[in-house]
Amino acid sequence: MDFIEVTLKVNQDFADILTAELGELGFDAFVENEEGFSAYIEEDKYSQQELEDTLGRYADFVQVEYTVQKIERQNWNEEWERNFEPLFIGGEVSVRASFHEKPAEAKYDIVINPKMSFGTGHHETTTLMIENQLTLNHQGKRVLDMGCGTGILAIMAGELGASEIVAVEIEDWTVENARENAELNNYASIDVRLGGAETISGEAPFDIILANINRNVLLEDMPAYTAVLKPEGWLLLSGFYTEDLPMLQERAQELGLTYVSHRVKNNWVSALFKN
Repeated sequence: MDFIEVTLKVNQDFADILTAELGELGFDAFVENEEGFSAYIEEDKYSQQELEDTLGRYADFVQVEYTVQKIERQNWNEEWERNFEPLFIGGEVSVRASFHEKPAEAKYDIVINPKMSFGTGHHETTTLMIENQLTLNHQGKRVLDMGCGTGILAIMAGELGASEIVAVEIEDWTVENARENAELNNYASIDVRLGGAETISGEAPFDIILANINRNVLLEDMPAYTAVLKPEGWLLLSGFYTEDLPMLQERAQELGLTYVSHRVKNNWVSALFKN
């Protein structure tokens, strides 16, 4: 499967908004640059008309210039190697590619080769999720990562001592990438599954559930998460904006969950709930 790259030149104030909008269209990998960002989508999911309609809604608010090109799948590594810079999150977590050196001061070291999967840590939601994970006791816990992307959060759970980890994704090539990254970080035991919320129905309960997806999917699937969350278990969510938080809190309350706290970065949110 080949991919479509859409590179947008846009004011940074609107970059996050358009990232979320394109995410709703099926774009699932994003690379920031000084003038805006590039977004990637599988070729068969791409609609030029949908892109034009989406950008057109913002024409009165911001000037957007964009280019579109096709990228063969085998050339993806070349694309992200040019753009992927190592990260240091929460003063403890190194996130890097295999061609970067490990920082000496890193307590936890995660190596990610993302291919076309979301979750290099560069997006605010991934960073916020990892920062929240650092506050939770994972030792000996059973952890579920929904919408795992590259597998970065599942791998982080392993670094924090989780004894059993299940990761779920809806795209077969993303599942393949998550498995590769799990093995690369010596967590081949992570159970990476293809599918959605239906794959966890009837599952043995989890101590911690991680879901970094988007507002609509979270609202729809939270009952499925709650059904497999242990009493006193933690549900950690991201992929939505500050203005969406009240909706998530209301949904959580309906399901018997207690809101605990949230973190914000550039209007993106990661929220923590307890069963």
